[in-house]
Amino acid sequence: MIKTVTLTHPSGVLKGTIQLPASKSESNRALIIAALSGQESELHNVSEANDTQLLQRLLQSTDETIDAEDAGTVMRFLTAYYAITGQQKTLTGTERMCQRPIQVLVEALRELGAGIAYLGEEGYPPLKITGFEGNGNNRLKVRSDISSQYISALLMVAPLLPEGLVLELEGKIGSRPYIEMTLSLMRHFGVSAEFGGNTITVPHQSYKPASFEVEPDWSAASYWYSLVAMAKEADILLPGLKEKSLQGDRAIVDIMRRLGVHTAFSQEGVRLTKKHSEKRISCDFSNYPDLAQTVVAVCAALGINLEMTGVESLRIKETDRIQALQIEVLTLGASLEEYAPGVFQMKPSIIKNRRFVFRTYQDHRMAMAFAPLALLEPIEIQEPEVVRKSYPRFWEDLARVGFELSYKEQQYGEKAPVR
Repeated sequence: MIKTVTLTHPSGVLKGTIQLPASKSESNRALIIAALSGQESELHNVSEANDTQLLQRLLQSTDETIDAEDAGTVMRFLTAYYAITGQQKTLTGTERMCQRPIQVLVEALRELGAGIAYLGEEGYPPLKITGFEGNGNNRLKVRSDISSQYISALLMVAPLLPEGLVLELEGKIGSRPYIEMTLSLMRHFGVSAEFGGNTITVPHQSYKPASFEVEPDWSAASYWYSLVAMAKEADILLPGLKEKSLQGDRAIVDIMRRLGVHTAFSQEGVRLTKKHSEKRISCDFSNYPDLAQTVVAVCAALGINLEMTGVESLRIKETDRIQALQIEVLTLGASLEEYAPGVFQMKPSIIKNRRFVFRTYQDHRMAMAFAPLALLEPIEIQEPEVVRKSYPRFWEDLARVGFELSYKEQQYGEKAPVR
């Protein structure tokens, strides 16, 4: 059986106040650092996302086998955490997780003296972590064009290394704001580091317990920008968002300005209203790849031509997000093609009077990126429960602003509506 949700909105007008979930990215980093500081730190407004709740449980677990499920951040952060703290663990995950590469991180940790063996295919989970024997090495070269989570994982454990760590980043630095976020949180907990050029230096030192309050999630906010872009009229307040944020996805403010959303910052947070949109945009997602699906869906729905770069890391996410987008925009009569290495162009088609069914590929961001299209036409989203990974209240929040939701189950293979 497969669960689906059908969404419609009777008026296309959005008004209301939405309390966003806390940042998953900040929460997960703060949890690892708090554990490294001796568990005396106080964390407030920790994310309700499944990934974060899972990480909290696993950090407290005494089990030898640790299941990271489908959480890439959890898998990567815990690999470094268990290795450098000398714990003996078997670290595994879902079938898809065991298809996501981790060799860059494992090889780096091995160079530092960690004992890690692959229990299946070389370069992929599951992993057997057997302890840490410092070998005096404090210099690493790591590719920085695949996943910033490898770099963040190494940085957070770097102060515990006997000689600290000098990390040289090779190639184009992807998702740089996430690296900056990690360093900022490390400083909050008493650890100094220097980031100059492509080199990050972290001396040997100790974390200090501290109190930290997690910000609301700019990634979650991006879906409300998308909703406002597709609404007939809109006035949405998102309390607590800061104009100066640690989160790279704050870039949605500037991207959506071109796609028809005006942002007004105040002491309350952010107020979103509609404005005119451009007909053609280009965007480099190198620093905020999680925004790509949202922007693609908006442009496909509103007939806006999009050229995008910096999406290489999307191939190794919860699904191959590039492939998933290429398939699903066909539903809208649009096309997404790579016409030069790393350069994608989407040509949209205006949608009128059809019913659309979108697959999620077990990817929370696919569900939330395409849901706003219900403001234009009735749509159906398969496996809507995937939003629990980062925004468990997403469907309830849509209902608060007038969306009508109808859930049902159908057999796998049951004929879907014509696309």
